[in-house]
Amino acid sequence: MDFLINSVSGFLNDSGFIQFFEPEGYKFLIMIIVSLFFMYLAIVKKYEPLLLLPIAFGMLLANLPLAGLMNPPTETENGGLLWYIFQGDELGIFPPLIFLGVGVMTDFGPLIANPKSLLLGAAAQFGIFTAFLGALLIGFTPKEAASIGIIGGADGPTAIYTTTKLAPHILSTIAVAAYSYMALIPIIQPPIMRALTTKKERAIKMEQLRSVSKTEKIIFPIAVTILVILILPSTASLIGMLMLGNLFKECGVTEKLAQHASEAMMYIISIFIGITVGATAKADTFLTAKTLGILALGLFAFIISTAAGVIFGKIMCKLSKGKINPLIGAAGVSAVPMAARVAQNVGKEENPNNYLLMHAMGPNVAGVIGSAVASGIFLSMFK
Repeated sequence: MDFLINSVSGFLNDSGFIQFFEPEGYKFLIMIIVSLFFMYLAIVKKYEPLLLLPIAFGMLLANLPLAGLMNPPTETENGGLLWYIFQGDELGIFPPLIFLGVGVMTDFGPLIANPKSLLLGAAAQFGIFTAFLGALLIGFTPKEAASIGIIGGADGPTAIYTTTKLAPHILSTIAVAAYSYMALIPIIQPPIMRALTTKKERAIKMEQLRSVSKTEKIIFPIAVTILVILILPSTASLIGMLMLGNLFKECGVTEKLAQHASEAMMYIISIFIGITVGATAKADTFLTAKTLGILALGLFAFIISTAAGVIFGKIMCKLSKGKINPLIGAAGVSAVPMAARVAQNVGKEENPNNYLLMHAMGPNVAGVIGSAVASGIFLSMFK
């Protein structure tokens, strides 16, 4: 009988359930509930499920006590599975590979056809530098503040890449914040867009963009690569991969490379990034006052970026005598193509015949370049 009691007692002590009754056990429960809520948003509400579901499940796995999937290796034991995959984030490997896939899936035609949309993409980066200054004022170091500010670009890979170079100790919070806000764009952006525009402005129907030649589309990624990297060498990994992917797509002689980069490779790397980003949100390190401050500043950066894009869109609307719909300015954050789809949907609410998607793609892809440039500025200043 003693043997049976000791066996049952040992089994219970070695199980994860007993950890919930420890003094800090409630934190695991909180993070598990958060992960289940994110799964609900992904599966039931269909909020960017390809992005949000891996993040939520990674968060769940990391907060099941004693699972050890994010444990680093020791002299006697190997590390957890997700720790090894996470090295692709921490070493700055996965973000540029994501940019390669994004480049293949991106059509720079709207930006080439309407170069003025580059200004909207630049305006939407305003939140990055506003949050950077705000973080400095409340006591974060310059490197931490730069990593926090980059959340405002709504670009998960760029946020991860920047933080691994400048402030790797807050990578988990930055990554979760950046990807969560990206996934929640359909919730966060529309109220801001409606608050800053009139019904008349939202109903503006824009003229069809001019046709862009194949030659222009081939020259563009090459020219941008040379120009941006010469100005900011620290952007080489992100801009280089983004433009290489786009060149695969546009040159007409690398169809198979383009196909694999945008499909198989992109999905695999997205799974790895998503699940490891979620797994960094461990209860013992995530539920702190500093984390809440970073999340709040990241949301502030994202809101300011959206607002700045819309406000600059309103200015361009006035200067063009009502030919530009200010909603496309919100797409200047670099979440491609989520932000452009939101601009399209909000515009159609006021005018069912309004098709803003291609117009919004100009600022949207400009935002991808803009967030990489902002990252390059921070890296040049603080690395």
